[in-house]
Amino acid sequence: MIELSPDYYQPRLGDTHSPQVSIRLMRIDDIEHVSRLERRCYTLPWSSSAYVTEVGNPSAYYTVAVLADGTLAGYAGMWVNMDEAHLTTIAVDPIHRGLKIGERLLLDLLEEGMRRGADYASLEVREHNQVARNLYFKYGFDDVAVRKNYYSDNGENALIMWANDIRSPAYLNLLDDFRARLAPSE
Repeated sequence: MIELSPDYYQPRLGDTHSPQVSIRLMRIDDIEHVSRLERRCYTLPWSSSAYVTEVGNPSAYYTVAVLADGTLAGYAGMWVNMDEAHLTTIAVDPIHRGLKIGERLLLDLLEEGMRRGADYASLEVREHNQVARNLYFKYGFDDVAVRKNYYSDNGENALIMWANDIRSPAYLNLLDDFRARLAPSE
């Protein structure tokens, strides 16, 4: 019997690999790169130590998107608690945006959340981040509440978004359709 190391990424049905981008588990040696990317993407970046904690957290799931040349182009994470997958972060390097890397990361999070037993998914997003909100709407998330003045850098509100019944046949069909559209053409 072969034993797998803790950072081994076992491909699943619907894996989001393409010739240009692969999604794999975040490792400790990725954190320096993730932190640099975090500072480019966000005005309120997490500390490196927060990612060290998350990589070791059994309730968490953090991944990176890596280009064929080894460049870290994005990352994402979530916590799964009971039947909820709470998406904590998705970021794509500004120079690699528009390549559907964020969508691939989102799809991977949702699939892993379902694999871990989540029935719904939640997240917070800046009220004025229409690009992110459009992606979340596309994946069945709805605005359900507002956290007033949530972001300390500018007092912007956070919208709380939920996707319900993510293991229902209708939602699984939606994900199948998106997965097929993201699949590389031969």
